[in-house]
Amino acid sequence: MSIEIREAHWPEDLPLLREVREEVFVREQHVPADMEWDTSDPVAVHLLAETPDGQPVGTVRLLPDGQIGRMAVLPEWRNQGTGRRLMEQIMSKASELRYPKLFLNAQTRAVPFYRQFGFRTQGEEFMEAGIPHLRMEMDNDDNYRT
Repeated sequence: MSIEIREAHWPEDLPLLREVREEVFVREQHVPADMEWDTSDPVAVHLLAETPDGQPVGTVRLLPDGQIGRMAVLPEWRNQGTGRRLMEQIMSKASELRYPKLFLNAQTRAVPFYRQFGFRTQGEEFMEAGIPHLRMEMDNDDNYRT
């Protein structure tokens, strides 16, 4: 089944974002619910991957400081290109907004996924919500230099 990716509108699309993020982070990965939702959500750019009938299957957000986060794809939609499309589109949005540097805190098992987009690990492994992470960065200004 095909998916469409669109920019979500906060707070109207919160129920759809919540459906994906709570399934992946809270139920599957046991992230405490009070850690999943923060004051950055209202100011972030959110993308939402949906089936043609409007069922949410994935999401990602971009913060004003260039941090990409809350990348989540429902288990049955993984390894089908959904995550790749979300990353490509959020990076395109960052270029459109002319963010010179992008960074993220990758779960260590997801580091190879982010490397394929040009992210490089920085620093030592750290724990976040009980899950090992590595900070990853990339210069984004090459994507829109004139």
